[in-house]
Amino acid sequence: MAQEIVTLECTEAKALGKPPSRYMTTRNKKSPRTPNRLEKKKYNPFLRRRTLHRETK
Repeated sequence: MAQEIVTLECTEAKALGKPPSRYMTTRNKKSPRTPNRLEKKKYNPFLRRRTLHRETK
């Protein structure tokens, strides 16, 4: 399988002007289930709650 490493960055912290939290994960490049950017709910230690993290380029 063609796995690629992607970086997930917090979307809410960016809007509030706080430092964004970042996570590294992998995804299947050829999967028809994820044609767009990957989105996951992850913990942001700066905001002390779970927030939406979106794949960056």
